[in-house]
Amino acid sequence: MAIAERTAETTWEGALARGRGTIDGGSGAIEGMPVTWASRTERPDGLTSPEELAASAHSSCFAMALALRLGEHKAVPERLTVAATVTLDEVGGVPTIVSSALRVRGRVPDLDADGFRKAVDEAAGLCPVSRLFAGAKITVDAELESE
Repeated sequence: MAIAERTAETTWEGALARGRGTIDGGSGAIEGMPVTWASRTERPDGLTSPEELAASAHSSCFAMALALRLGEHKAVPERLTVAATVTLDEVGGVPTIVSSALRVRGRVPDLDADGFRKAVDEAAGLCPVSRLFAGAKITVDAELESE
């Protein structure tokens, strides 16, 4: 049995270049989120893109995986900030998500930089979204912040 299943639905109208869509999530947290090809490849102008949604999934998943690993090491974070930059590029003439660069900053009392790096490395192997992106280049820039 699955741990969780979540759904989202996109309704698209029109041709790719001038068309537009809206994204609705099954939970109700995402409703009527607008998306266009231009917001994906040019300027967002307040609209979203699959890459932004993938980046939000990766950053939130990684933060959860890191919080878990830190807890297993008896270190409770005051704050973790995880930013993800997901890149869409052409590969063989086809648009492809090629990378996700994570920037991790954490304030974790009573933990040194080596312990933080170890937990980050463990979280990288645990995060389900990182494993989903297994074919993409994933980089992690991690830094333990001082108090």
